[in-house]
Amino acid sequence: MAATTDGTEEHTAAPGYAPARRRRRRGAGRIATAVSVFGELLITAGLVLGLFVVYSLWWTNVLADRKAHKEGDKVRDQWAQDAATGPGALDTRDGIGFLHVPAMGEGEILVKKGTSAELLNDGVAGYYTDPVKAVLPASGKNGNFSLAAHRDGHGAKFHNIDKLDVGDPIVFETKDKWYVYKVYAALPETSKYNTAVLKAVPEGSGTKKAGKYITLTTCTPVYTSRHRYVVWGELVRVQQVDNARTPPKELG
Repeated sequence: MAATTDGTEEHTAAPGYAPARRRRRRGAGRIATAVSVFGELLITAGLVLGLFVVYSLWWTNVLADRKAHKEGDKVRDQWAQDAATGPGALDTRDGIGFLHVPAMGEGEILVKKGTSAELLNDGVAGYYTDPVKAVLPASGKNGNFSLAAHRDGHGAKFHNIDKLDVGDPIVFETKDKWYVYKVYAALPETSKYNTAVLKAVPEGSGTKKAGKYITLTTCTPVYTSRHRYVVWGELVRVQQVDNARTPPKELG
């Protein structure tokens, strides 16, 4: 305490002491600052996550489609060259043909050898070489022409596989033939380890007889890889390619 000029006593705070109200204001200010910083961090994290989603589900599609289109042009240029100079050996590296599935709305899909993620990331479909080897249509043999493609990102060529119904056409175009299949069964969900769906007589499809089949496989549900979606078709006819490459009537 200290004496004032009128003889009364004045209370003074001890050094380093702040009134309770001031301390509360400072504490509240610190909390507000912390909340503000945390909020900004959440917004930043949200933006980063959003950009990652855009990259994964849109930009990878753009890049994959560009590359697939370029590789598809290379295959068609080779076909044109073969028509002029005579046929060469089957090139399984650049692509063996194009898949056309109107119900999926993807236009033509280049088909290449293999089903590795690296290959499918280029916006193409690949035929199985392992664990069950696909039987190529050009062989003329009974068997299963089994294919895989991504359902989201990297071209997402089989994104709309669930739009396929029994009776819908699946057409595979090669240098000299169109192979026309009709969907006869689908399996909306099965284990990703279920390789029996790829057998020459695909298990789970309802058929028990040898034939010429096509199988489309992709991940499900959308944006996950927990299970597999499977669609089966059976060859109904083969059409020779003419000089104008007139598509089958099933392609409109």
